[in-house]
Amino acid sequence: MTAFSSAGRAAMLVVCLLSVPVIAAPQNSLQHRIELQLREASPGTRFGLVVATREGLELIAIAPEERFIPASNTKVLTTAAAFSTLPAIDRADRVGGASVRLELDGEGSLDVVLEGRGDARLSSTPDCIANCLATLADAIASRTRNVDNVIGDDSWFPDQRWSPGMSWNNIPTSSGTAISALTVDDNEVSLRVIPTAPGEPPRLELLPYFKIDNRAKTIVAGKTDLEFDRLPGSRVVRLTGTIVANADPELLELGIDDPAHYAAWRLKSLLDERGVSVAGAVAARHRAPTSSAERVAASAASAAPYLREQRALAQLTPPPLIEDLSVINKDSQNVHAELMLRRVGRQQGDGSLAGGIAVIETMLKKAGVPRNYYDLSDGSGMSTYNRIAPRGMVMLLCWIDAQPWGEAWRRTLPIAGVDGTLDDRFKGTLLERRLFAKTGTLNATNALAGHMIAKSGRNLLFAMYANDVPAGGSASDTMDAVLLTIAENN
Repeated sequence: MTAFSSAGRAAMLVVCLLSVPVIAAPQNSLQHRIELQLREASPGTRFGLVVATREGLELIAIAPEERFIPASNTKVLTTAAAFSTLPAIDRADRVGGASVRLELDGEGSLDVVLEGRGDARLSSTPDCIANCLATLADAIASRTRNVDNVIGDDSWFPDQRWSPGMSWNNIPTSSGTAISALTVDDNEVSLRVIPTAPGEPPRLELLPYFKIDNRAKTIVAGKTDLEFDRLPGSRVVRLTGTIVANADPELLELGIDDPAHYAAWRLKSLLDERGVSVAGAVAARHRAPTSSAERVAASAASAAPYLREQRALAQLTPPPLIEDLSVINKDSQNVHAELMLRRVGRQQGDGSLAGGIAVIETMLKKAGVPRNYYDLSDGSGMSTYNRIAPRGMVMLLCWIDAQPWGEAWRRTLPIAGVDGTLDDRFKGTLLERRLFAKTGTLNATNALAGHMIAKSGRNLLFAMYANDVPAGGSASDTMDAVLLTIAENN
């Protein structure tokens, strides 16, 4: 994709904001063909679609100002806000790394405090080679052989573990695991389920943070079909279903409700391995969310608790944030997106969900997107309260295209037929390696928005949404077919 000069970007931005004509659809027009294609392929589904040139001229407009649930298309907004507001995203992250310190409490106890600052990539895995919790455990072991309590402190952000509108049934899973400034191993625990003799419960392998109520069975033949559930706040997981004898083990990812506590628990395990005696408890330290008025007051007060600096025994320096922005868009990583939103929210002072959304709203205003085109409740798209109009998304994409960082942002998107969540879509078609877009999938919802190179070589911006998809179905194939039709006729 071609880079623009500063003057070219500025000129294009003006066009993007103004050139949104209402398109008539004569019976033989491409738009009419697309409308018929949508009705015939996916009856009952509500579609919205806007396709525009890179200069901002609309070519297709179907329900352009209706508001749709964008699902993970929300990550377009979160990552763009990070590019536009966070400094030095292409250099080592010297702000977000976790740290440890030794702290004497009022009763003379020597505690280990593990503090998170919003990094999404802290790892406690045995094969970790960078950004490792083990490095912090080594630093403690080099200073003392006896401590009292191990405390996980995630007060860098307010304690807002789930966003409004997120489905409660996702909470036990990796898709809905809690959000915390202190995050390790993506706030997930892996459960490996291994078949045994027919009629017997499968064998389980996992770290002993959760207790498993194992009601699954090994069967002779048929289908492996395992499910798990957990009440919010509980560490008892009920495993049900079947696994076929002689089948490969199944790997299930369990979500965590209190990531700060889990991180402290993992650190204690690493201290045990290093011969450091922990006499007391594993605990978590949180900061309660505040009201809007309290946030304003706190952001003006240099002595606000979340702004205090305390000397660390050791602090990690994670890789550049731009690498994580690629993970967010290419892999659609929810936890990383939510943490990025809260880091953006630190621009408003407190690292809150509301602060992050306020930064996005400011960005959308700069992009000329009317306020009635959107409503936001999170940074990942897991919330069913999020809404955006297709025209609003294309206006944002056009604005991004005009920014100095626009090309770098586009490189974080999945590439059709190549990588990320588009690795198996558009293969063998005109759009393989020629479509760069963010996907989105939620209950009864599919989304796709980004850039594509048409048959003529023209670069087109698009945003396409399918809501109210009938139960058990998906509109992705229909959406792909429509975009192919447009690309072949432009």
